[in-house]
Amino acid sequence: MPSSPDSDTNSGACREGHTESNPELRLRNWVVSNTKFRLFVQFVTWVAILTLFTETVAAGNGMTLSKQPRDTLAVPRWLYLATGGATIGASALLASFVTDRAFIRYLHNWSFPGPTVDDWWTLLQWAGRSLGVAVLGLAVYIGLTGPQLPTASFTILITFVVVRAGLPMFTYLGGNIWPALNPWRGIVSLLPTGYRAYPDAFGRWPAVGGLLLLVWIEVIFPVSTIPAVLSIAILGYSAITIAGAVLFGPNTWFENGDPLSVLFRFFGAVAPIQRRDETLTVKLPGSDLTASELVTDTSDVAFVIALIWELTYSGFITTQTGAATIETLVNLTNIGVGAMQARAILIYTLLFVGGYVVFFAAYWYASILSRRRTGTYITAQRIAFRFAPSLLAIAAGYHLAHYTGLAVSLSPALGMAIVSPLSPPANPLTLSPPGWFDGLSIAVVLIGHLLAIWAAHATAYELFSSRLVAIRSQYPFIAVMIGYTVISLWILSLPGATPPYLP
Repeated sequence: MPSSPDSDTNSGACREGHTESNPELRLRNWVVSNTKFRLFVQFVTWVAILTLFTETVAAGNGMTLSKQPRDTLAVPRWLYLATGGATIGASALLASFVTDRAFIRYLHNWSFPGPTVDDWWTLLQWAGRSLGVAVLGLAVYIGLTGPQLPTASFTILITFVVVRAGLPMFTYLGGNIWPALNPWRGIVSLLPTGYRAYPDAFGRWPAVGGLLLLVWIEVIFPVSTIPAVLSIAILGYSAITIAGAVLFGPNTWFENGDPLSVLFRFFGAVAPIQRRDETLTVKLPGSDLTASELVTDTSDVAFVIALIWELTYSGFITTQTGAATIETLVNLTNIGVGAMQARAILIYTLLFVGGYVVFFAAYWYASILSRRRTGTYITAQRIAFRFAPSLLAIAAGYHLAHYTGLAVSLSPALGMAIVSPLSPPANPLTLSPPGWFDGLSIAVVLIGHLLAIWAAHATAYELFSSRLVAIRSQYPFIAVMIGYTVISLWILSLPGATPPYLP
């Protein structure tokens, strides 16, 4: 019997034992085939939009961390931003055409079993953490005693090219290997631990505060330009991490309190390779973003929003518009009290904290609006928890857009520093990324948003039994995602500059 628009009776019946009836079997096959066709049309449309959009704005250089001036857009900025926002809106509309729950569930449950890692996982962890401890010790030592040239420093290159750029890329594109590399976990494994029970009220708030503090330190202090300062920062982070793991136990601390471990765990949910029951499993990218156990606390939502905001903030302050904004605000606060640099640090901090609060409030308000639009008994908090993982795809796209150029540019210098960490060349080789990297930055931002749209769509169909309610529940989050998209693309379109007043 055909299903009503707000029920899944037909698809559930076909799936759970009525396939022996030929008419119903034919109907089910038609539904799946029709859904596949619509998904194919949607995919082709997405590719066409992305291709047209990327070719249209390829003249605008993408965000790089080299802080070099970027070319201006070859098209009006309003058209560029409108096209990006329309792409996300159109993709959400197209995603709403796929309403067969069995097919959505099939896509997210599809997997291909890989090799079993149970036999060699312990050996891999031992080797990886030993390597991590050796690299950590060498980085601190060379940073304090070695050359202070940033592009030749083993400490800076390992920290920013490998840990800041490369490992997160590997995580959301391949899988999370940080548990097998974590040097602090290797150190703590040799120490007595577990002196206190971790308070449930803490949640993952220590990781949220740690991530925001790390980004603030990266902006305010010359950790990316003076190796000795970076080594001191690494020593401070190491002391806090080891103390937390010793006090509360390594499993608890690295699950909840350590920002790097939480970051890699969340980014790992985007990856197509997952470790399940000691077996590597290949899945479609973003399949785990619909998992209900991924985000279970308000602090988890705060951490996900922090991943998006910190990249948006660091991108903005390295543009001419961002630099001009900082200079204007610093001048407005010139009332004869306090040094200029102290006022600048205050402005940087207020913008950082204020922008994060706005990003978090916008998402949380979207969950409230979603509940109001649907009239569901599910709380706004629960809705916020379930839709938050989809934002990880956006964060991954932002990260890839921001750091691909840096990784490519400094990869020769990194190789030289690894080969000869104590005496690297004074003028190491660096590369200039090709011009098509500009379009690549824009494309990966949009692809991240498109994946987030689909993950949110699949989550809505898991969370709500009614098709119409599932579709309506997504509207506020789509509006937030469009806002994030436009802001990110606007930053990518701005000429670069060096942040003023900072050492």
